[in-house]
Amino acid sequence: MTAPIDIIIRGAREHNLKNLNLTIPRNKITVLTGLSGSGKSSLAFDTIYAEGQRRYIDSLSSYARNFLDQLKKPEVDAITGLSPAIAIDQKSVGHNPRSTVGTVTEVYDYLRLLFAKVGVPECPTHHIPVTQFNFDQIVSEVLQLPLKTKFYILAPVVEAKKGEFKKELQKWERSGIVKVKVDGVFEEITKVKKLTKTKSHDIDLIVDQLVMTTDLERRLRESINRALSLSQGRMVIELISGERKSYSQHSSCSLCGFSFPDLEPRLFSFNNPRGACLSCHGLGTQDLIEEADYSDSDVAGKKLNKMVYKYKGQKVSEEDEGEDASEDAMELSICEACSGARLKIEALNVKIFEKNIAQLSDLSLLDLSKWFKEVQWSGRQKLISEKIVKQIQERLDYLIRVGTGYLSLSRTSRTLSGGESQRIRLASQVGSALRGVLYVMDEPSIGLHPRDHHRLLEIIRELRDRGNTVILVEHDEDTMLFSDYLVDLGPRAGKLGGEILAQGTPEEVMRSPKSITGQYLSKKIKIQIPTLRRKGNGHWLELNGAQGNNLKNVDLKIPLGTFISMTGVSGSGKSTLVIDTLYRILARYFYKAHARPEFYKEIKGVEFLDKVIDINQRPIGRTPRSTPATYVGLFPLIRDLFAALPESRLRGYTPGMFSFNVKGGRCEACRGHGQMRIEMHFLSDVFVGCETCQGKRYSSDILAIKYNDKSIADVLAMTVEDAFIFFKNHRNIHRKIETLHRVGLDYMSLGQSSTTLSGGEAQRVKLSKELSKRGTSQTLYILDEPTTGLHFEDIKKLIELLQELVDQGNTVMVIEHNLDVIKCSDYVVDLGPEGGHGGGQIVVQGTPEDIVKNRESETGRFLKKVLI
Repeated sequence: MTAPIDIIIRGAREHNLKNLNLTIPRNKITVLTGLSGSGKSSLAFDTIYAEGQRRYIDSLSSYARNFLDQLKKPEVDAITGLSPAIAIDQKSVGHNPRSTVGTVTEVYDYLRLLFAKVGVPECPTHHIPVTQFNFDQIVSEVLQLPLKTKFYILAPVVEAKKGEFKKELQKWERSGIVKVKVDGVFEEITKVKKLTKTKSHDIDLIVDQLVMTTDLERRLRESINRALSLSQGRMVIELISGERKSYSQHSSCSLCGFSFPDLEPRLFSFNNPRGACLSCHGLGTQDLIEEADYSDSDVAGKKLNKMVYKYKGQKVSEEDEGEDASEDAMELSICEACSGARLKIEALNVKIFEKNIAQLSDLSLLDLSKWFKEVQWSGRQKLISEKIVKQIQERLDYLIRVGTGYLSLSRTSRTLSGGESQRIRLASQVGSALRGVLYVMDEPSIGLHPRDHHRLLEIIRELRDRGNTVILVEHDEDTMLFSDYLVDLGPRAGKLGGEILAQGTPEEVMRSPKSITGQYLSKKIKIQIPTLRRKGNGHWLELNGAQGNNLKNVDLKIPLGTFISMTGVSGSGKSTLVIDTLYRILARYFYKAHARPEFYKEIKGVEFLDKVIDINQRPIGRTPRSTPATYVGLFPLIRDLFAALPESRLRGYTPGMFSFNVKGGRCEACRGHGQMRIEMHFLSDVFVGCETCQGKRYSSDILAIKYNDKSIADVLAMTVEDAFIFFKNHRNIHRKIETLHRVGLDYMSLGQSSTTLSGGEAQRVKLSKELSKRGTSQTLYILDEPTTGLHFEDIKKLIELLQELVDQGNTVMVIEHNLDVIKCSDYVVDLGPEGGHGGGQIVVQGTPEDIVKNRESETGRFLKKVLI
């Protein structure tokens, strides 16, 4: 029986999906689009990917399943034609401080193999290649000494070590050793005085004292053999004049005897004790402490949960990666022992063409690729390295093609943006050459300049042409027009979404009157260009001499009281200039923040601002218990309202009783989680709804307190849109909900867990929090790619919101690639011209019209098309 041609979905009801029936063409590129919250991710990840992954895991043994996170069965009647599924989302790359671009892409693994096979060890003191002799080579070389030369054969048994060595000296005496050289002095072993325990000593055993003659070879062989056996494969020839030469059957320096272990890939791994720096244990910093976190299991005692990293007494783990304050305060110093290279001195002194593995890892991927192309391998090296270099070069080419050529292999995963981490995973998948796979991706174009889109699309086309099916959740116009099949979900968000408005080729969707996406694609609807560009309030903020990372002595001058876009190709230095330099300077000035700005010479015009707010995409909560309603200060107001009800006052209920995190009000059976975890021993754990509270998280007494026939649990289950109407008579609560509504989060429920929010949603919750505060008209707002995860219609609302902030007298600065946002700006600063070393300069700054006139500006080239 042949496999079905298409993926057929029947009755999909996950989250807000309205019993969807859909056919997705196999071996094609399908884009799912629609307003934020319309159900795209629910269909792509929570239904299609989850079912594909679940079926694969079900095919494994129960023992193997125990080690995998099992996804729950999605709410769907049937899915046929599914292939093994791989998800490449924005959370694909972990935040473990040990994870780097090199380890994620496996390029570093091939690099370790290359150094183990063709690397040349060098003495760290004398910087000469170390040599490795076999027994015959040592004999042959000693026999080259001139006739009548007097020399000693020594066994170096102690080198720069503290101790008395009393027992050792007695043992050597019993083995027949008569004379020794202790700390440079020859003496009889029986007359060696007691050595000082606290001082370092050198001890050489005198195995033989010879004069070179023509018939010496036999005795020489015996003496050399004995010396090598006494000191683990090492020996020294010392002439009467005092001149010494070391020989080793291992790799060691001929001048000082510094020896190297066997070269193997583990020696070059900072995640392995054999290669990791002894001081920082391979983390590159001593500010982090690595601890194993165990959970108690009734069956097998303690079970390793995960590794936890503590920073100055603060826990930072993969799951707990979190809130703004802790992240901003996290300044990691470089380990002094390894200078941040993470490796032992032995690994760092193995070189290929004068470069060690850490130096190659620090090069940008573009420079590394260039280095490999220029290297001239010879003879034996060429034969051994050929296959390894081919694998490295292929992976580097893919990484450069997806627009990440400015990154380095040593860059830690936790510093990557969602788009960057997704693209390096995508490059790794293309390198693996799989066929017949279903790839599900979440906005791979995030953070990518329009110039680099075509490269990304070519990579995705390659995946398809190999015989794979690609499903993309995307809002990018170029990607939609490039797709083979387009599915538009809507019509609104949350409960009002979950329906298919249009499906077919991009051209067919454009002709659909129901599809708002189609109307934007066909240009029937456009985001309008402002009729007037603001000149500002007459004051300027100047930052001079910025030199962080790749910035080349940049002088930035921006008009205050305007809407500013910071643009440029990926890796051109936008984040370094705005976040790592400007924001940190202002945060120190206004809030005495700890984070140290990158190098700069001076800043002027700070007196014209009274605060700075960075609205980034970092998660707003560490645990599933945190909610956006708590973050924006809405939940405390709702708890106060319930506590003020007559029945609550009669029973003596405080606002704290209406929190599901605190004893007293929460359901104690599930401790406010709403569900119970049942450990299934060798099967994956099962989560079932709490029978006591029916998943409502509160005790029955608290649920009995009602406001307008709604309990606190009912209120938390409401969407922002429903709550907007429900609380219209409560001014303070209504104002907080209104700001959530205005940033386009009307589909989100008030009690939704913060950990389930995407980066773009978390950023909009932060924007909502700032909007609900009383403005001062002298605030600088900094937003990093606020259009992430937004549909054309949502971007239109966002631009209106940001323009409103500027109209109040504030300054809004966005780091952005979206052309609709850039064209609506008053002032644009374009960095470049390239990424990495080729960037770090301001190419042009001025109005969008000024940018278009500059021929060197990559942004201007694409902006020209939309300024019509």
